[in-house]
Amino acid sequence: MSDDKKLIEVQHLQQYFPAGGRGKKKKYVQAVDDVSFYIKKGETLGLVGESGCGKTTVGRTLLRLYEPTDGTIIYDGDVIFDKKKKIAVNMLPYRRKMQMVFQDPYASLDPRMTIGDIVGEAIDIHHLAANKKERRDKIISLLETVGLNSEHANRYPHEFSGGQRQRIGIARALIMNPEFIIADEPISALDVSVRAQVLNLLADMQKKRGITYLFIAHDLSVMRFITDRIAVIRKGEIVEMAETEELITHAIHPYTRALLSAIPMPDPRHEREKKLLVYDASMHHYETDKPSWREVRPEHYVLANGSEYEAYKKLYRDW
Repeated sequence: MSDDKKLIEVQHLQQYFPAGGRGKKKKYVQAVDDVSFYIKKGETLGLVGESGCGKTTVGRTLLRLYEPTDGTIIYDGDVIFDKKKKIAVNMLPYRRKMQMVFQDPYASLDPRMTIGDIVGEAIDIHHLAANKKERRDKIISLLETVGLNSEHANRYPHEFSGGQRQRIGIARALIMNPEFIIADEPISALDVSVRAQVLNLLADMQKKRGITYLFIAHDLSVMRFITDRIAVIRKGEIVEMAETEELITHAIHPYTRALLSAIPMPDPRHEREKKLLVYDASMHHYETDKPSWREVRPEHYVLANGSEYEAYKKLYRDW
């Protein structure tokens, strides 16, 4: 259960990557553009959008694995990055509080290291154990917490299934006892049969440890299970944000509605009869009337210009 205190606050975050050229002719790819959101303590915010829309870049920039191009990042009241004020604090103390579970369990684990060393690496970096016995006890205890056992500590990543590897990735993040975890599509590379197990594990860890999550995914149906609020991102911009049930039942932005229409339905007859919506960016006329972040209902925000805002409010009244 979340409280009202904000743990993470992101303001006008931008992330550009070099794309060739030199000097004045140097080109950039705009991966994230003017993204703002907050996450309360103990809450799960979902960040959803199609592949290549900037979801992972937001997560990695938030942890400053990528140094932001612009914007402000605030963690538990402390400004850890502010481009305009030239603040960029040393992130090492914050690595204990902020962790990440990566998307690909096959690529995110060093094949030359045993599972015990992978999970225990952070213990060594941050000097969290007084001796080898304490280090091993912490590793074994955490492996058991995520559904593995002591024998697995001496094995290598290639000896495990995808679901087991993702559990190892979660154990690696939890070893620091963090307050905040970014889960970057943690189930997208897994078989359907083990996805629920990993989601249940993440939810269970949140209940027991009070962890705050940024949960990144491209599947809105998954978001309904695990998130408190959802932010929808397209081409590096958040276009809509609301509480989970509110957004799924009363989506406003055409892009969000298109994503919702793509969710498969369990009834084959209804699946055949449903209408797939296709989002067309040319439907917006932003040449003279620029869009901005607008609140259509309490805590339900949408990117819209003036005429769209009035149309969206009318749509809401008609529901």
